Amino acid sequence: MLKRALISVSDKAGIVEFAQELVALNFEIISTGGTKAALDQAGIATIGIEDVTAFPEMMDGRVKTLHPKIHGGLLGRRDLESHVTAMTTHEIYPIDLVVVNLYPFKETISRPDVTEAEAIENIDIGGPSMLRSAAKNHQFVTVAVDPSDYPTILAEYKATGETTFATRQKLAAKVFRHTAAYDALIASYLTDLVGETEPEKLTLTYDLKQSLRYGENSHQSADFYQDALPKNFSIASAEQLHGKELSYNNIRDADAAVKIAAEYDQPIAVAVKHMNPCGIGTGETAYEAFMNAYEADPVSIFGGIVVINRPVTLEVANQMKNIFLEIIIAPSFDADAFEVLAQKKNLRLLTLDFSAAVSEQAEVVSVLGGLLVQSPDNQKEGPADWKVVTKRQPTDAELATMAFAWNGVKHVKSNAILLANGQRTVGIGAGQMNRVGSVKIAIDQATAANQIEGAVLASDAFFPMSDSVEYAAKHGIKAIIQPGGSIKDQESIDMADQYGITMIFTNLRHFKH
Repeated sequence: MLKRALISVSDKAGIVEFAQELVALNFEIISTGGTKAALDQAGIATIGIEDVTAFPEMMDGRVKTLHPKIHGGLLGRRDLESHVTAMTTHEIYPIDLVVVNLYPFKETISRPDVTEAEAIENIDIGGPSMLRSAAKNHQFVTVAVDPSDYPTILAEYKATGETTFATRQKLAAKVFRHTAAYDALIASYLTDLVGETEPEKLTLTYDLKQSLRYGENSHQSADFYQDALPKNFSIASAEQLHGKELSYNNIRDADAAVKIAAEYDQPIAVAVKHMNPCGIGTGETAYEAFMNAYEADPVSIFGGIVVINRPVTLEVANQMKNIFLEIIIAPSFDADAFEVLAQKKNLRLLTLDFSAAVSEQAEVVSVLGGLLVQSPDNQKEGPADWKVVTKRQPTDAELATMAFAWNGVKHVKSNAILLANGQRTVGIGAGQMNRVGSVKIAIDQATAANQIEGAVLASDAFFPMSDSVEYAAKHGIKAIIQPGGSIKDQESIDMADQYGITMIFTNLRHFKH
């Protein structure tokens, strides 16, 4: 007895060859539109949908497969007499195999010039309906949405004349993942279109980019998923030119470093360890920026990740090659610079489009039993938004260094203190349970390196009391930038005035947990 396959695909990769094999296995093929034309042109006999439904395609193709002759053939249970009788009575022929993929909605909305009308017209209705019907009835129906599954299906048909239940079940699960992701993109597009910021349902979808060797620790499994609508400025979109596979910790550190580099327009180099910067440097050139980042903390940079927002030149590469680094990320590498760095077989070299705008997408963090979602901390601010609260006004040089430090401290784990001197960080205190503890760590680091002279101090949140200001003052700090907002702000201001410190309130905190 002939089997029936229904084939309607937008991705036609391998479909002609697949259909030819099916015909050889005694299948007759129902097809539609462009797929039918492609199969007919290849000399494969097909049955048009309208020949099955006895109903014409209409409304520019919006209505063609939504018909009992199609869905009855997909949903009818062959082990229930009532279903078999209904199919016989209404001349509904069983469909054994469905090969469908969907209108290119993702590709359509990815175009920068897409119109709402174009997006709506590329929402597939009949395709998902057929897939879901076939997947629901996978006890009897085989369904394929991915060309990579064609070989498995053919091999099983050739071996026994049927696919196995295990394969049909696996393919059905894949179909529902596929349609769920498709619907999630549509939901997201329409939600953004109407400006809904707190939807009652959150639908997210990602594509598997890479299976990782392990997670944060060797006993944890991990995978790397990319946003279904990839963002150019992201680690997921970076191109790896050299080195071994990225690890879970590499990816998280690299992500942190890239976000810091995005804060600056001038040449900048960022060195990161354990998702905290250990050095941020700027300068007139990439070389100056890297050397300032390195000299900020030449100990902690060992085994770190470096992001530089300018092309890596031979001069820079000759300095980098002397340091053990895990990853270097840049817009590009000069040919001679790449040759030097590629001599280290394990060093990952990645390129990233730094001209792309920083993503506005929400930040999502998992917690037990749920997710936290927030907008990114990317509000632009500067001296025009700040207020000097002390008697002494900052010098132009101090103000420039304050701006440099303020852009960096927001990316340090709270409680966060960052000291900067001219064009580089000189001390960083991160993640302490009290603020004065972070102040002491940062100052101790700068003092030990003999870089405390002239340093500016940035704090990601207010000082709850004046002890941090006093400690900083006694160690030579002459300029402080902080959000303000403590009930004891005046005590900190008075302490700063007592020691001749200039202090700015930004009125915007930057906690990073």
